[in-house]
Amino acid sequence: MVKKAWQLEKEFRQTALPVDRRVVPAQWDHVQEYPCGDGLLRWNWNIKVPGSLAVDRFFVGMVQDWGNQGYDVSEAEELLPLGIQLEAEDRMEELRVVSARVMKALCEAPKIPGHPYHSYEHPSSWDDVREALPAASGYQPLSGWRDDIPERIYQGWIGQIAGGSFGTAIEGYTGELIQKVYGDVRGYLIPPETTNDDVVYELLLLDVYERMGKGITSDVLGDEWVQKLPYGVSAEGVALRNLNLGIYPPDSGSFLNPYCDWIGAQMRTMVCGMLAPADPMEAARLAHIDSVISHARNGVYGGMYAAVITSLAFVMDNPREIVVEGARYIPAKSEYAAKLAFCFDVLSNNSDPEKAWAVLDKHFEQYNWIHAYPNLAADLLALWYGDGDFTETMALLAKAGYDVDCNAGLVGNVLGVMREVPEEWSDPLEDLLETYIKGKERLSIRSIADMNARLAKG
Repeated sequence: MVKKAWQLEKEFRQTALPVDRRVVPAQWDHVQEYPCGDGLLRWNWNIKVPGSLAVDRFFVGMVQDWGNQGYDVSEAEELLPLGIQLEAEDRMEELRVVSARVMKALCEAPKIPGHPYHSYEHPSSWDDVREALPAASGYQPLSGWRDDIPERIYQGWIGQIAGGSFGTAIEGYTGELIQKVYGDVRGYLIPPETTNDDVVYELLLLDVYERMGKGITSDVLGDEWVQKLPYGVSAEGVALRNLNLGIYPPDSGSFLNPYCDWIGAQMRTMVCGMLAPADPMEAARLAHIDSVISHARNGVYGGMYAAVITSLAFVMDNPREIVVEGARYIPAKSEYAAKLAFCFDVLSNNSDPEKAWAVLDKHFEQYNWIHAYPNLAADLLALWYGDGDFTETMALLAKAGYDVDCNAGLVGNVLGVMREVPEEWSDPLEDLLETYIKGKERLSIRSIADMNARLAKG
């Protein structure tokens, strides 16, 4: 019997022992140029995540996610073992054909009648999305500008970059195997490496927001992506392809994009919350503008949720209350809202995080490790049981596994806005963010936060 794509992915992930980053260096040098031809093809069948060196197989992931979205992907699934074998044997001419056939099968995949995904409502335009939000009725910003906001923004950036640096070394692995190699991870495993593919999108948004203010548009932000980004991964890679074909938002995020429900927006929209402190509706709007470039439906809502809970952290100090309140800014009849409700039910009925995670991990087993949902569950787990303690919260994220750098960046940002990041996490950063964007190779975190605060104040 042919294995489902999710079964292939799960079996592979459960046996992928982490590369020990304490003795093996990262591989960020290859990201300056976007691969093409056979290089891109091989990249999508077998790529090493630069920071953790975890292996990923995007062809498996795209079939997996198309199935999660309620399509019959059995024809594509039959081709996956052959594609994996051909790549391993370097039979590139044959792999080209198999890859094309996988894409053809996905393009022609019929919807599965009665599949749960199709029972939810997923409004697309901002007006329709806003109308579907429980928080929309009678909405007012929660507070005005306060003198402490600039420092909170700075701490938010510190928390995000510290969390991302912490998680970069272990992303792409299961929590069980992370513990097998590293034990109980409660701090940086190596000196912080701040380079990743998450924060760069936030820097571009700040640049466009500086020029356009609240009138920022998805089209102009998409232009900035095309001009400044040397490459994109999964949903962002598809979006860049679409943009370069003249397919602009929101179609750039949905057209032939099997990764549109993945974590890409959820990992990068905290800046929207820091541009709209204590104004979660505005944070959600800005996140929607950003997210539709590369995502659709639940992937967009993930971006909105990350922005909203960041914005709420400026006026709320209880992580549990923040994540519950944040759910009111998600379309009520969407699948994302249903997954939030499921997570809250599990967390509310378990005092032991290990027991809660066992239930959540099982529930989300059919989703890729980069999908928004299992990582949302990890975020909620850490914020729910971490009690606002930065180190304990990071430790919970390491135990959960999945896309740890994205999760720790989001959670670290929320905690940083709430309260000052501990020195053992902030000092090793030495006020330095490194990126692969030309002209932004080495940046002061303080200067980024100062710019962010100036724009937020207006």
